[in-house]
Amino acid sequence: MRYQITGKQIDIGAALQTHVKDELGSVVGKYAERPTDANIIFSKSAHEFVCEATVHLSTGLTAQAKAHATEIYAAFDDCNAKMEKQLRRYKRRLKDHHRDRAEPVELFGASSYILAQEVEAEEAEPESLQPVIVAEMETKIPSLSVGEAVMQMELAGAPVLVFKNEGKDGVNVVYRRDDGNIGWIDPQA
Repeated sequence: MRYQITGKQIDIGAALQTHVKDELGSVVGKYAERPTDANIIFSKSAHEFVCEATVHLSTGLTAQAKAHATEIYAAFDDCNAKMEKQLRRYKRRLKDHHRDRAEPVELFGASSYILAQEVEAEEAEPESLQPVIVAEMETKIPSLSVGEAVMQMELAGAPVLVFKNEGKDGVNVVYRRDDGNIGWIDPQA
């Protein structure tokens, strides 16, 4: 597994890097079969240290965790505990519900756009109703079951996930509702 351990505006020593590789490596090795890489970022927010960890798995899923503490090692240890909890749940769900998946998640290419914010001017009328595109990039849409999509959304800590539904061969969306439940948009063909 490849590790990328960085600090934003702080120096990361060799002892901390070794600690991160040993501890995170043991957790990931215990619960994930073939992790590809891990990205750990340390930063400082007022008097607290912040640790953000992202682990990419060979199945195409991504696990993320974030923690705050007054000491940098404590911040990492809390983040590592959250990552362990997520990976343990992920592994249990795979054992319980998704035994039939033998191959990795299939990914499809799609375009992703970043649109400019509209600046309100009292007298200025827009020239057209088309939004201004700031950036265009390639993104991947995974082919998952609804349960796997919900699991991926929770692992990534994302508010929404667009996926290709394996059961119906259509594009679907799962999202976290304001009431805490999960919403699923399944358009009719």
